[in-house]
Amino acid sequence: MPKIVVLPHEDLCPEGAVLEANEGDMVLDVALRAGISIEHACEKSCACTTCHCIVREGFDSLEESDELEDDMLDKAWGLEPESRLSCQIHVADEDLVIEIPKYTLNHAAENH
Repeated sequence: MPKIVVLPHEDLCPEGAVLEANEGDMVLDVALRAGISIEHACEKSCACTTCHCIVREGFDSLEESDELEDDMLDKAWGLEPESRLSCQIHVADEDLVIEIPKYTLNHAAENH
């Protein structure tokens, strides 16, 4: 069973976390179930960048991003080569280490 290691984030997950996931699970859903309130203003429809994360380990195990996700990522704060939208990442057979950036383009949290 793959794991998702969430690196410490000052507001969302100060201690970091290790989350159990099943192959095919969406990273955002796994985090939300664990109480890590990653912003997702577009309700997981790949129409914003608020769920942006950086895949620090396991990036090569993921399916490639599509053109829509790439277009959205171009607008993300703190974009890096391993950036993805957590609403578009489906866990494969390897563990992932993700970092949630400190900021999003939203001025206020949606409080889902």
